[in-house]
Amino acid sequence: MVDTDCGPIEFQAAGQGVPLLIIHGSGGGHDQGMAWARPLAQEGVRVIAMSRFGYLRTPRPADASPEAQADAHVCLMDALGIARAAVMGVSAGGPSAMQTAIRHPDRISGLVLVVPIAWKPGTVTDSAPPVSDAKDAWLLRLLGSDFLFWTGLQLARDQLFRHVLATPPELIAAASPKEQARVNDLADRILPVSLRAAGLRDDTRLGKSLGPYELAAIQAPTLVVSASDDGFGTYAAAEYTARHINGARFLGFDQGGHLLVGQEETVRTAILDLLNGELSRDTN
Repeated sequence: MVDTDCGPIEFQAAGQGVPLLIIHGSGGGHDQGMAWARPLAQEGVRVIAMSRFGYLRTPRPADASPEAQADAHVCLMDALGIARAAVMGVSAGGPSAMQTAIRHPDRISGLVLVVPIAWKPGTVTDSAPPVSDAKDAWLLRLLGSDFLFWTGLQLARDQLFRHVLATPPELIAAASPKEQARVNDLADRILPVSLRAAGLRDDTRLGKSLGPYELAAIQAPTLVVSASDDGFGTYAAAEYTARHINGARFLGFDQGGHLLVGQEETVRTAILDLLNGELSRDTN
């Protein structure tokens, strides 16, 4: 825990090198963020993974909007003495990552959006059917109980992957043992889900109420990643977002689901390419 001008924030760090702030997705926390990014810590990257508002030990303030979270990300950087950092937003961490780049352009050296929850206009065709209010209510009930979620992991893990983690379980079954271990670890890390419930409720509301962001104001080198079989339908919005950020690269996959099964090495290489290019610019 660290005290910041935006309140106490929980985080962990690993590695040395160019700073990369990891903004986790729904059901996450600093632990989920580090699970996504720990391999980067072996590649000359200083990974800082934090818990967003309402997750684990980071309290939820009255204003838990993506804009307020973006300001808190910069407050954490201030508390850690980091002048500039790249920011990586995963899933529901995407909105506050984008807002950080929009609101604090002088503090952001690069932006990575991985399967981001993002807005797109109604004229852009959905890449997956929107999640219904009834399914959202069912998911929140499941994700509000440690016992129910644990039971689901034991008795219906494939269904949890399909409906909660929006990833086809058949992809996981066909993946390498290493990849299966990675995605199962991500699922297991959602427990204790009761300590993430406040943040989960906010993320669910946010997903239903997102509006357009000033994407043209983003100046940082940007990488956007998604898969067309992501059950949360991030592909269409991610592609739209990349098209409207000047110079952004869109890395799209036909398969992988929301967890990008089988694509981790390609994604990691693309992130390192972005970070190393920006590091060279900062050094010169």
